[in-house]
Amino acid sequence: MSEEFDVRGAHEERLDEAAEREPKGMAGQLAVMTAILATVGAMFSYMAGATQAEAALLKNDAAIKKTEASNQWNYYQAKSGKQNLSEMGMRLANGADKAFFEEQVKRYQTEKAGIKLAAEALEKQSTEFDEKSAGQMHQHHRWAQATTALQIAIAMAAIALLTRRRWLEYAVFGMSAVGVTVGALAYLHI
Repeated sequence: MSEEFDVRGAHEERLDEAAEREPKGMAGQLAVMTAILATVGAMFSYMAGATQAEAALLKNDAAIKKTEASNQWNYYQAKSGKQNLSEMGMRLANGADKAFFEEQVKRYQTEKAGIKLAAEALEKQSTEFDEKSAGQMHQHHRWAQATTALQIAIAMAAIALLTRRRWLEYAVFGMSAVGVTVGALAYLHI
């Protein structure tokens, strides 16, 4: 005849004891709340970093477009200088040379018009990138504010747990609500 024996290890007995001592009341609420806050805070922190990186990239794009616009304006100035020289040549020349310089003046005027349009378009793009970057930085600040509020709530939860002050537990819930609200504002780009 074989009998079955249930042999349990010490670790299994301790797990059973721990399950019986499951945190209840204020301690249980704060433990769950802290875990949730830490998770949400980690997501907010990630979004803060991502929006900051995006803002930096947009600012970089704005600087590149500004440099390209500056190059176009320099090119425009070079053409203006050549046009001025051709205009002076036109005044000083006579006969066939005068016709040549008149032709050069017209050519430079036409080229300058295209260069000016290109420079203005690049400046507009630079301004658009700057505005997008500013929007991303605003959103980054919102995410950072939300993360900070949640971190404060987590610290307050620890203090509430140690002091067993019920009013501090309510303050944890209030600060958590502030953090989540600011996070929602960041998500909505407000």
